[in-house]
Amino acid sequence: MKLEQGQKLLFIGDSITDCDRVQPEGEGLFGALGNGYVSFVDALLQAVYPEIGIRVVNKGISGNNVRNLKQRWQTDVLDQKPDWLTVMIGTNDVWRQFDTPFIKDRHVYINEYEETLEKLIKETKPLVKGLIVMTPFYLESNQEDDMRQTMDQYGKVAQQIAQKYDCLFVDTQIAFNAVLKELYSSTLAWDRVHPTAAGHMVLTRALLNTIDFDWNK
Repeated sequence: MKLEQGQKLLFIGDSITDCDRVQPEGEGLFGALGNGYVSFVDALLQAVYPEIGIRVVNKGISGNNVRNLKQRWQTDVLDQKPDWLTVMIGTNDVWRQFDTPFIKDRHVYINEYEETLEKLIKETKPLVKGLIVMTPFYLESNQEDDMRQTMDQYGKVAQQIAQKYDCLFVDTQIAFNAVLKELYSSTLAWDRVHPTAAGHMVLTRALLNTIDFDWNK
């Protein structure tokens, strides 16, 4: 596995990462990591690799877009000095364009998304041992759906940035697409955005596969 002894793994993102984690410091016992994929990743690392002792921190905040990440990056990422960083952002950047179409100042269009995310990744990559970029996703099977198409475009931007700066990359949409062949969207997310436990397990599996987690250990 790519993670090494005693390393600190920090997650940053929006509500999909947040999942009711403890504020301001999302780490520790009693649900401090929230009830989503971050807590699942932590649980599996503890259960399967207890000898490594990975410290997991959740810095997701519900409602965030890439602008918000930029504003709090120094405090919530750089000052934390993580060994590994996982970034998943873009859902609200896209969603606000569709659920509040007339409130333009809440929209983060693709050029701003790309410029901001690239700046954060470029500045941070030399400071960490590993950086994982996860795409935003939309749990809609119809690939012609407008929001699904837009989300896919933002996902491609995330992929290009990950490749440019030699980051690990998780295509969450592809991971969900495999399950959506069998299940209706609302089975994995009632609003097509916030995953059920099964949806969070899809994210968990995709992420752990990227860091060479040994499921048969």
